[in-house]
Amino acid sequence: MNKVSTNILKKAITKWGNHSQLLMVLEEMSELQKEILKNINRQKDNVDAIIDEVADVEIMLEQLKYIYQIDEAVKQRIPVKLEKVKARLED
Repeated sequence: MNKVSTNILKKAITKWGNHSQLLMVLEEMSELQKEILKNINRQKDNVDAIIDEVADVEIMLEQLKYIYQIDEAVKQRIPVKLEKVKARLED
């Protein structure tokens, strides 16, 4: 995230609080899940809605990482997780 985006996220957390924003993470993930299910189960052409929800989830995940101060730990864990996926693909 760039500095402007980070400042906006910090202001949102300051204004609405950690608890509220953590609940919002869950709400946004639920909305993304709903749109994906519509796409799969109902074969609905809702890719624009999926794009919007992915953007919302990514924004909220940035706030989640900021609240818990885990950005660097997540960055370090991603390669480990990808190696596990790679190993499963090679089996």
